[in-house]
Amino acid sequence: MKIDINKIKLFSTIGPRASIGLHLLEIAKKNPNLVVLTSDVSTSAGLDRFRKQFKDQYIDVGIAEQNLIGVAAGIASEGFDVITTTFAPFQTMRCCEQIKVNLGYMKNKVTMIGLASGLVLGNLGYTHCCIEDLAVLKGIPNISIISPSDSFETLKAINASFQSKQSIYIRITGSTNNPIIYKKDYKFSIGKTITIENGKDICIFANGAILSEVLQASEQLKKKGIKSKIVNVHTLKPINAKEIIEHIKNKKLIITVEEHNVIGGLGSSIADIVSSVPKSAPLIKIGVEDRYDKGGSYNYLKEKNNLTKSKISKIILNKLK
Repeated sequence: MKIDINKIKLFSTIGPRASIGLHLLEIAKKNPNLVVLTSDVSTSAGLDRFRKQFKDQYIDVGIAEQNLIGVAAGIASEGFDVITTTFAPFQTMRCCEQIKVNLGYMKNKVTMIGLASGLVLGNLGYTHCCIEDLAVLKGIPNISIISPSDSFETLKAINASFQSKQSIYIRITGSTNNPIIYKKDYKFSIGKTITIENGKDICIFANGAILSEVLQASEQLKKKGIKSKIVNVHTLKPINAKEIIEHIKNKKLIITVEEHNVIGGLGSSIADIVSSVPKSAPLIKIGVEDRYDKGGSYNYLKEKNNLTKSKISKIILNKLK
């Protein structure tokens, strides 16, 4: 796919879900080995055109996520490039044992796309908000985990997944009018970090759509004389410990920001690495505290969980004081 700023703006406007549908449509035209499976979410996953144009490469198993993984593993064992997609809590937790046994243990290679993770479905409550998926899947061997920062990076992650020998979980956050992080094409590699800003004072690690709030918080901190290094840790597993250690050198403060429970996600992964570094700077984790709260709009829940630019910058300033 040829990429220019107009394409990137389109992906941003329609959001990651519709962008995935367009991208898989283009891939299927060149790859007859691609098979896409869903659990009754063709419209939500942006796959209506794919379903109509590539009937032999599309399977809807219905609202039966355990079967989704079982069928996907069987097809993958025959050498097909298999993608499954449904809403994040159902893609991960409802079929967790099947992921463990059929993908992790048996090493059948499937790319799982978890739609609308994090807090974006807040109006439906915490049955549909997904703040646990990273913690759940991190403990299963032979599964890579990617959390793209915008619609464009989502497509880069899908492309990279075809080159991987392991199963991959791609965690989709944000919605339509998804803020643009990358305005031009760039190199994306599973297991690598990407430095977005290179300030000397503090280091902020983030991933997913919340990276947009982090960049805006950095602008507020600049007005206070604080320069931030911002690192996109799009690959949570395998995480690149050597790069993380290099990023935190000579920093006054280390911060993680994530649209996930502060237990078991990005913050926990960074803490594991930082704990091995003598005399490292203090680490603070910003994210959803370990609780289920009342539902609400996406913006409301971000505000309540300290995931807006103002809340992020305020927490950092208070800690530096």
